[in-house]
Amino acid sequence: MSRRLRLVLPGVPLHVVQRGVNRQACFLDGQDRRRYLEYLRSCLALAPCHLHAYVIMRNHVHLLLSTQSTASLSLLMKMLNQRYGQYFNWRYGRTGSLWEGRYKSCLVQGERYLLLCQRYIELHPVRAGIVALPGQYCWSSYRSNAQGMHDDLLSPYSLYLMLGHDAFERQRTYQSLFQDALGERCIGQLREAVNAEFAVGDQAFLRRVAEMSRQPAAETRGQTRRV
Repeated sequence: MSRRLRLVLPGVPLHVVQRGVNRQACFLDGQDRRRYLEYLRSCLALAPCHLHAYVIMRNHVHLLLSTQSTASLSLLMKMLNQRYGQYFNWRYGRTGSLWEGRYKSCLVQGERYLLLCQRYIELHPVRAGIVALPGQYCWSSYRSNAQGMHDDLLSPYSLYLMLGHDAFERQRTYQSLFQDALGERCIGQLREAVNAEFAVGDQAFLRRVAEMSRQPAAETRGQTRRV
């Protein structure tokens, strides 16, 4: 069976998830996470992509980014996975693939769902019970987006920049979004959207993506996700 065509729209954010093989740990300590971020920084410079949010968990990674082409996204993930996989195998004396198949991705309608997806990503450590507050976890983009800590990996999306007239106002507004917890229904729909590798957005956006994918409506109807 042929692989599903990777859906990319120029400038439209993508929620990307990469898991360790068999859900096994691929980040064992801070050194591993720092090395991954170093590789991510260099790969972002080589494959033109803009990173808006991220979180590194023990056995998987979430990235929210935008790019102008499918080629750039594929190049970024190929380089990043290869470099970190080689490092991990060398450090721990293992062989074989570190990652569970190819990464998953779904389009995110920027105008309405970008900030929702950012919250979903940056709240992962809280949902996992690792920390009580997202700012207590140092391996995500929350401290930069919400607290102003410098992170040269990130390129703010236009919707984020509209949260305030200056950095302080944007950060304060962004923090306020986290006062309302994401509901279980919302979390489930975001998970399903990326697992189906389709899209999350309103009906007009989903129809646009369905037309782009050139799949009959009956095939895409079960993959469209609204939050």
